[in-house]
Amino acid sequence: MAKKLPIKNTIRRLRFDADEMTQQALAEKIGVTRQTVLAIEAARYSPTLELAFKIAEVFGKELGEVFQYVPEEK
Repeated sequence: MAKKLPIKNTIRRLRFDADEMTQQALAEKIGVTRQTVLAIEAARYSPTLELAFKIAEVFGKELGEVFQYVPEEK
């Protein structure tokens, strides 16, 4: 299993709050595959900055409301 990245996100909750938007519906709105949305949501893939802004825009949120950097404890 791939290591989770230090970038956390609230996409799952935002999708649920947006009338239970599916991963597929979000993927179509931002121009990627459902698998890409799944990987971003599960913190297995960091989106490009452009894609991160597109995701935030879909939900009408600021970037920091969708993505948070949580550095690994040393």
